[in-house]
Amino acid sequence: MKEMTDNGQENGSAKATPVRWGQDRRLDFIDFRLRWEGRLNRGDLTDFFGISVPQASLDISRYAELAPGNLTYDRSSRVYLATPEFSPVRSHSQPQQYLSELQATAKNELDAGTSFIGWRPDVDCVPQPGRIVEPNTLAAVLRAIRDRTGLKVVYQSMSRAEPSSRTISPHALAFDGFRWHVRAFCHSRERFLDFVLGRFINVLGSEPAGKTADEDVEWNTVLTLVLAPHPGLTEAKRRVIELDYGMDDGELKMKCRYALLFYTMRQLGLENVETTRAEAQQIILKNRSELSPYLSANLETM
Repeated sequence: MKEMTDNGQENGSAKATPVRWGQDRRLDFIDFRLRWEGRLNRGDLTDFFGISVPQASLDISRYAELAPGNLTYDRSSRVYLATPEFSPVRSHSQPQQYLSELQATAKNELDAGTSFIGWRPDVDCVPQPGRIVEPNTLAAVLRAIRDRTGLKVVYQSMSRAEPSSRTISPHALAFDGFRWHVRAFCHSRERFLDFVLGRFINVLGSEPAGKTADEDVEWNTVLTLVLAPHPGLTEAKRRVIELDYGMDDGELKMKCRYALLFYTMRQLGLENVETTRAEAQQIILKNRSELSPYLSANLETM
């Protein structure tokens, strides 16, 4: 099958066009660079995407049609500059995307050549212990989730001194801010549990599936957490916390799966608020009484 260029011409190659070559992706790139670096030239596009100079010019012209007030050409430096009235038109240009890419490249989790960030500030991250995940184990878990099958695995749990063989039916992955979990139905315990991905010793093969994701009540139950500044703080400090967390009218509402509630509470430091000073705690769970039936439940991690 012949590959088509952006202008509809065949290039004779049998290899499929990479997704990153699509014009839509390049428009994301233009918007991103103008938003965060304030400038862009055709060379940025040709270097990153491997396209021709004429194609880069067409992409910039297309972007200018979509957002005519976002860029202007500086003939002296031969670059396109973001105007003072610049307003991003692509979702890829949001602060969360920029900071996520910056963090991922700083932690060597994302190759700099695949990130839209060109110039980057000096950045570092709080170190975390590495979590080793065996590649074949992850691949087997992903296939089981996709194909909705069970897996016979050898797993090291906290409750047993030695690894044991068990059958699970995985249906999702979850990250608790520190390590990855596999959400799965445990055939021997006959309940849905979280299995730490790094504790799988071996995958022995496929098995018939047990209960499905639709039956995982804790996973499918979505709760609303209402966060607010700690009442023990001064009014000035409460305003700082509201700004810090992007609160509206003194509170922030967060959606959270019931199955992830324990990890969320731990990450936010909301487990033992009664014994923590207001300046150290900073926030409270405003609707704690409403969520008390869920907070008192024992959600197990294997």
